[in-house]
Amino acid sequence: MDILQIAQRYELVKFALDERLRRLLPAVEAKVFGRGGITAVAGATGVSRRAIHAGLKELESSQSVNVTATSRIRRPGAGRKNAIEIDMTLESDLEGLIEPETRGDPESPLRWTCKSLRTLADELGKMGHKVSHTHVGKLLIKLGYSLQGNKKTLEGSGHPDRNAQFEHINIQVTDQLNKGEPVISVDTKKKELIGRFKNNGRTWCPKGKPTEVKVHDFIEDSGRANPYGVYDIGADEGWVSVGTDHDTAAFAVQTIRRWWLVAGSQTYPNAKELLITADGGGSNGGRVRLWKLELQGLANEIGIPIQVCHYPPGTSKWNKIEHRLFSFITMNWRGKPLISHEVMLNLIANTKTKTGLSVKVELDNREYPKGIKVSDAAFAAINLKRNDFHGEWNYSVSPNDIL
Repeated sequence: MDILQIAQRYELVKFALDERLRRLLPAVEAKVFGRGGITAVAGATGVSRRAIHAGLKELESSQSVNVTATSRIRRPGAGRKNAIEIDMTLESDLEGLIEPETRGDPESPLRWTCKSLRTLADELGKMGHKVSHTHVGKLLIKLGYSLQGNKKTLEGSGHPDRNAQFEHINIQVTDQLNKGEPVISVDTKKKELIGRFKNNGRTWCPKGKPTEVKVHDFIEDSGRANPYGVYDIGADEGWVSVGTDHDTAAFAVQTIRRWWLVAGSQTYPNAKELLITADGGGSNGGRVRLWKLELQGLANEIGIPIQVCHYPPGTSKWNKIEHRLFSFITMNWRGKPLISHEVMLNLIANTKTKTGLSVKVELDNREYPKGIKVSDAAFAAINLKRNDFHGEWNYSVSPNDIL
């Protein structure tokens, strides 16, 4: 038999052969060749004599039929052993690196580092394990791990009267709305940089022509904008003052004052009391003395008591203004750089919803210095009445001529 023909046949079909057929085909050629066939075929094909001998045994044994029937390439038990079968401590050591806190190991080398597959493989190597980064990934999936980001689910420290305060606020708001009295939700929206900076979100643009913005978010001469909002729950209307100075209690109350003068007094000409719901921190925080002092001035001007209910710590997202006004403003300007105050004002003013939300907005260029102290005498002069239930969260400020 021509050795060259054997080599040509094997070369033509080699690309389609799996591990088993690379044994069997040379074995067939060797068997047909006869005496000296193993040596001749090994030289023509490059397949080792050992592999050809194994192929001949498969051809001669009844096991080859069973292997074909089950579509196996190797006999049961053949092939390289799994890493965890050879290395019994590999899994436990890998889990110890992933979750050092639960393992009680504050000295873990990966406690303060990025736990990438390559880093994990390197650390396992230092511990005496021979494993590649790709196999580490397979092991992590087998152990029930996956790539995950952070999830926002924690809301404060869980005050024992949290739900009771929610119920109190709900009762007060419902009662005021049933009486036709004004109820507003107030808060400061996230401060925004004014300029050609990236604004999260996407918007429709010509293909391949995204809006170009600056690489770095370094504050410019145009500065920041502080949007403070008032949401009228009963009328489904919003008011936003865009401040250019500091976000202080004076700025917060001035925004409420502007809302009342422009919109509130017209919507509620016969109002007997104003109810404000606010979160527990920031410029309208329950512990901020200036907030209460400014409310006293506002109550004196509008001539009606102002009742305030604060949400418990860590629950500001429950405030109506967050999901009935601010969320829609954010959606309306997604993907649009706030290149000027005028652009910001127009985007806020044109925020609409299917429920009929309308928003009025104005720019407030006045200065609101920080660090203003309220003396004990000035604070004592505030006509403040605390509620029997959590007076630090629930209180009212009445005009000074009302005792």
